[in-house]
Amino acid sequence: MPNHRNDPTLPAPLFPGSHLVIDDDYVFLSGLTAEDIQGGETVLGDIREETRLVMRRIQRMLASAGCSLEDAVRVDVHITDLDEIRMMDAVYAEFFEDHRYPARTCTQSPRLYGGAHVEITLMARRPGESGDATS
Repeated sequence: MPNHRNDPTLPAPLFPGSHLVIDDDYVFLSGLTAEDIQGGETVLGDIREETRLVMRRIQRMLASAGCSLEDAVRVDVHITDLDEIRMMDAVYAEFFEDHRYPARTCTQSPRLYGGAHVEITLMARRPGESGDATS
């Protein structure tokens, strides 16, 4: 049975959902913006800093579920201006080693919660005893 929980360092979601849903195999993170993070309003408007803040919080949330960004298998990124994708990508790439990136979709979403410019959703495979598939 999935474990539905909220990150105690974030405000309760304003939507009917959970910050994290954890099952035997995966961790699912709801979309996260700088506006969702205490103090995040100070970086709103700077796609690089918003991305950095969100990715750091995602790292912490994954760690609380026994995972890391190395376990990420799928990411959805929504940005308000696709012309800023290269700036966002430069920061995003800093969080992954050896060019081992999860599958990803990036779409332009003209309006994100609270005036944010980037929202990131992630799915990670939980490390298990059965071993990971190697490439």
